[in-house]
Amino acid sequence: MSGLVFRQLFDSTSSTYTYIIGCGVTRLAAIIDPVYEKVSRDVKMISELNLQLKYALNTHCHADHVTGTAALRTATGCQTIISKASAAKADLFLNDNEKVKIGNLELEARSTPGHTDGCMTFVLHSHGMCFTGDALMIRACGRTDFQQGDARRLYHSVHSRVFSLPEEFSVYPAHDYQGRTQSSVREEKLYNPRLTKSEEEFATIMENLGLRYPAKIDVSVPWNMRCGPTVVEDKEILADIAANKPPAN
Repeated sequence: MSGLVFRQLFDSTSSTYTYIIGCGVTRLAAIIDPVYEKVSRDVKMISELNLQLKYALNTHCHADHVTGTAALRTATGCQTIISKASAAKADLFLNDNEKVKIGNLELEARSTPGHTDGCMTFVLHSHGMCFTGDALMIRACGRTDFQQGDARRLYHSVHSRVFSLPEEFSVYPAHDYQGRTQSSVREEKLYNPRLTKSEEEFATIMENLGLRYPAKIDVSVPWNMRCGPTVVEDKEILADIAANKPPAN
């Protein structure tokens, strides 16, 4: 992994993985899927790695946690990024196949809708890594029963945009609930219990998951549509998030 600085961080409350990707030559960095309650941790880690944060990206508009992108912009001066299709606020918006340059590194943004309209997978071709958000998780995938969810669309997204990558590419999801940290394209093509099925079988599986309504969706989505709080871990905002209270306006 010459020239790459990489860290995978975890939020135990939402089981969210946050990723720091840095160019070892220029020391410029990006962060993917930061969590608001963990912004101070992330800022400290970026500083300790002697990196300058250029971008804070979201793979999609999350329903299970409040994003830390706007707070990171306040703390570091970085720019925030999300897909244009998400309709959420940010400094920069990505369309399918656009590139994000981080020093000598380059992330390709691949549109992978189905969990939400605005889902994107970020691919670091130079190092064989893909950051799949909730589109593809380890032996699972994101649910499709809310937020523009569409099981058949998700099926085609993963098969055409993720499973088409080289099989040795590592898969880094936005969440894992069993302590697994990464997978590979090959593993998921062989062993994913949902996405190895036919499209019809997959649609039936997704229609019958019987999952509970996300606990933080009523507070997370309104905040995330506006790029998250602009202040760093404000006590009142933290209390509101804990109480599932959405932003005032």
